[in-house]
Amino acid sequence: MRAMVLERPAPADANPLALREVSLPAPAGGELRVRVRACGVCHTDLHEAEGDLPLPKLPVIPGHQVVGVVEAAGPGTSKFRAGDRVGVPWLYSTCGQCEYCRRDMENLCEQGRFTGLHADGGYAEAMIVPEAFALRLPDNYSDLEVAPLLCGGIVGYRAFRLSGAGKGDRLGLYGFGASAHIVQQVAQHVGCEVYVFTRSEAHRQAAQSLGAAWVGSAEDSPPARLDAAILFAPAGKLALDALRATRKGGVVALAGVTMSPIPQMDYGLIYHERVLRSVANATRQDGPDFLSLAAEIPVRTEFEVFPLEDANRALQAVRHSRLRAAAVLKVE
Repeated sequence: MRAMVLERPAPADANPLALREVSLPAPAGGELRVRVRACGVCHTDLHEAEGDLPLPKLPVIPGHQVVGVVEAAGPGTSKFRAGDRVGVPWLYSTCGQCEYCRRDMENLCEQGRFTGLHADGGYAEAMIVPEAFALRLPDNYSDLEVAPLLCGGIVGYRAFRLSGAGKGDRLGLYGFGASAHIVQQVAQHVGCEVYVFTRSEAHRQAAQSLGAAWVGSAEDSPPARLDAAILFAPAGKLALDALRATRKGGVVALAGVTMSPIPQMDYGLIYHERVLRSVANATRQDGPDFLSLAAEIPVRTEFEVFPLEDANRALQAVRHSRLRAAAVLKVE
């Protein structure tokens, strides 16, 4: 089968992924083989390709917003059958034994494994997933439409919940890419006013077209203090900008898997019970919870389609902010 393989990290502009013929994997007990139809391109994929994240496995096939059809099942599977459409998100497996798994915090599992990082992902014609971690997908989305929901949506939804923002609150979004345009729709659905901070004029126009109450740059002061903020851009200095814009007792949630250093701050920025917190991965339950809500709203995804063999070009588009929202690989 064809796959785009990361053999060693390199800058996106150096085309770090190579098109290779690799063996078709066989599912073991409790596993499914999924014939991939589409795979979203995530900023985390870029961090992997460029070596910003430790890479536990090389070579590796990236991709963790996977949509496909079950074509083979190993012994002991019962939830899905051949022909069922499934999604494969970032969380690939957990141990089920550590203190975090026992406390319903499996997103922090000591032995957690992640799709496209510890196990080969969806930049390929097929992949293996533990059945217990595959997701049933809403019927009202096409393969291409639902792919961006499987990380930008699920992890963005978790970040939104952990921000504590609710009806009548002012929510700031710092950076406006694949995840933020989904979170804006969720936040507005529950009654938040959304304030978007981005340098890109195209992204400002996109946010306004979705109904943002205000748009500006990170250095700007919004017309009213924020009740909560979420940082999607991996720039540590933005944490200080967000804290300055947030009211007493407000929450600033950091949604990135990696980030440049947060500069030294004056204590006054976080005083008055402001909270600065990270968001790490997502639990299995976050997936169905978010997908059900997304289908109800319904959340609309905006994306540019690339063929599998153009995965490097898709990563470059992410690197240079050339996308209005998301990128999706169409696997044929």
